[in-house]
Amino acid sequence: MTMKSDIEIARAAPRRPMAEIGAKIGIPEDALIPYGRDKAKVDAAFLKGLEGRGEGKLILVTAVNPTPAGEGKTTTTVGLGDALSHIGKRAAICIREASLGPNFGMKGGAAGGGLSQIVPMEDMNLHFTGDFHAITAAHNLLAAMIDNHIYWGNHLGIDTRRVVWRRVLDMNDRALRDVVVGLGEPGNGFPRQTGFDITVASEVMACLCLATDLADLQARLGRIVIGSDFERRPVTCADLKADGAMVVLLREAMQPNLVQTIEHTPAFVHGGPFANIAHGCNSVIATRAALRLADYVVTEAGFGADLGAEKFFDIKCRKAGLSPAAAVIVATVRALKMNGGVVRADLGAENVAAVTAGCANLGRHIANTRGFGVPVVVAINHFDADSEAEIAAVQDYVAAQGCEAVLCHHWAEGGAGAAELARKVVALTEQPSRFAPLYPDAMGLFEKIETIAMKIYHAGEVVAAPQIRAQLKAWEAAGYGDLPICMAKTQYSFSTDPSLRGAPEGHVVPVREVRLSAGAGFVVAICGEIMTMPGLPRVPAAETIGLDATGAIEGLF
Repeated sequence: MTMKSDIEIARAAPRRPMAEIGAKIGIPEDALIPYGRDKAKVDAAFLKGLEGRGEGKLILVTAVNPTPAGEGKTTTTVGLGDALSHIGKRAAICIREASLGPNFGMKGGAAGGGLSQIVPMEDMNLHFTGDFHAITAAHNLLAAMIDNHIYWGNHLGIDTRRVVWRRVLDMNDRALRDVVVGLGEPGNGFPRQTGFDITVASEVMACLCLATDLADLQARLGRIVIGSDFERRPVTCADLKADGAMVVLLREAMQPNLVQTIEHTPAFVHGGPFANIAHGCNSVIATRAALRLADYVVTEAGFGADLGAEKFFDIKCRKAGLSPAAAVIVATVRALKMNGGVVRADLGAENVAAVTAGCANLGRHIANTRGFGVPVVVAINHFDADSEAEIAAVQDYVAAQGCEAVLCHHWAEGGAGAAELARKVVALTEQPSRFAPLYPDAMGLFEKIETIAMKIYHAGEVVAAPQIRAQLKAWEAAGYGDLPICMAKTQYSFSTDPSLRGAPEGHVVPVREVRLSAGAGFVVAICGEIMTMPGLPRVPAAETIGLDATGAIEGLF
């Protein structure tokens, strides 16, 4: 029997009216703004009325370092949300929207998998409700206003050599990393070197995801530093009077999107910052809404726990005042084998020794997550090729860490296949969570970078050029020293070398650039060879995505 693809499963799944989905968590129909038959935004006035309500329990789903074998973190997030509903709990899911870049690059889809998916799968993976287009437009409006201001006399005295605001596009396109604008006739402006980042790395994206309402969003946008003047004083978005127009473009994008899973669990899908080059969490406004409407809220942070979970704890929770009740670390036998040295072609063969060796990566993530004071359980996302001996090896290793690993079958069975995990998570949330960020606000910026590298990555040293250290000191003197750090590095390793799997120690973390995101409220440290504008792989997923004879989309996995 041929297994159906994810997109075939999602397309065949019956959907309930959005009014019914909203009613499950107390959202009245008149608070839903329909986007077609199966998507809706939640009205801002309704969300404002939720302020002061008690909040449910927040559960983070994170994972081991990603490998080409796949871990199924989003699949597990959806499966756990459905499982909580399955055991009779009032649950909601909060995840990020999908970027077109990785969808057409490597992943081909980001709505979960099997029977643990969010629908409509095609819409969520493509243009959805247009939020990313609005963010792209708002970001590029500011870029246009910078060059326009310089063209018409530059009364702010912007130093064109020190403009740091780049343009964005929600696509992987390496050719746009470094460009020169303003070439040609004098009417085209003043030539200067700049470049493009991917939209999900935009500070506008981060501002939207961390803002509490439109007024807070405009204030954050206004604080964005676009560069400096000839006296090296910062020039902001508010100085250019761009913040008002930008927030107008983002007015609808600020409202969270509500959809459903295949099993009709309400799901907020809102915002989409990358976790390797941004803070990697869904919006604060969506998370807060879900917590005030549901008893259990399952959210995820991008990539492995060294990136997504660390930023979830140190940036999102710190800034929003959130206190997670439990964390789930997703692992697969396949991913642990790869961390144990097995190449992808050999993953089908039983190899208990490689699984055991690869568990060092899982163990590091368990210890790191517990270090934030949050109770932890491991979810083994089951694949048919997993042997009983391999599964037992993972469970024995996790037990030796004083934790528990639960085998989950949510891909094939939906919520029922993760019911045991749901019960374990509920029990964990009854334990006291002593959540605390990794470092205090008052710590110096470079010391914060070192703390993350040493305590989370187990690095031996952080190296940075004198001008980078001087820039950090200058930002501290300017009043930005209390900001948290957003580390940008490869997602594939604890180190900055994507080929160094497992749990390396003593490696060097090179910081090649730092960026101030004053509006979002963090400082980005760009490490190793990570790019803020990714490129497409040799064979992009776009080559297999298209329409079939009936006009239906195929190829989105």
